[in-house]
Amino acid sequence: MSTPSIAVSPSITQYFRDAIEGAAQARRVDATEAALTYLAGVLCDYAHPPPEAESTLTEPLTFLLHDAMNDAGSSRFRKLRTLGDGVLYAAGFFGDHIDRRGADRGYVLSVGATAYDNAAAMLRARAQRAGERNPPGVLEELAARFERFVEVLSEVAETTMSAVRDERSIVKAYERWLKTGSPHLAVELGARGIVPTRGTSGVH
Repeated sequence: MSTPSIAVSPSITQYFRDAIEGAAQARRVDATEAALTYLAGVLCDYAHPPPEAESTLTEPLTFLLHDAMNDAGSSRFRKLRTLGDGVLYAAGFFGDHIDRRGADRGYVLSVGATAYDNAAAMLRARAQRAGERNPPGVLEELAARFERFVEVLSEVAETTMSAVRDERSIVKAYERWLKTGSPHLAVELGARGIVPTRGTSGVH
């Protein structure tokens, strides 16, 4: 019987939080604690993404944005936020791949910012209907400074991939992970699109 895939644990959450904070400092990006925590959460989600998150990496962004904007209620909000998260992650970790495919980087970033902005607008409208105060929220911050937060994730990607530079070192990193279960090695492998699992089916 195979054992399940590694789970995102509090230690990995803290690892990502520290990595995000260091990257923001390196890129001189001023951000609220809420935004930094949110970015760490995005990386935790994409360490082992659910199917709806993976769609951002595989389906045309124009269609995903159109689908989200034409939905309603909680489903609309979920799709918009998921799209914003996906574009943020993809542009941060796979920006070079986007450029090589000939995609318009400006357009890609605008889709992510638009998704966050519309999700934030839904929260503002709900707060107004409830008669609540409406301070700027984290989604508004992410929308307004989307490109800068992409830079933060790019810095995290460069840092985490520094220890995994070629195919041989990837194999060695995986073998070390099998022995130690190190969440740090899991993050490094995840940065190269590899989700380490223990079982009969090997590396995914």
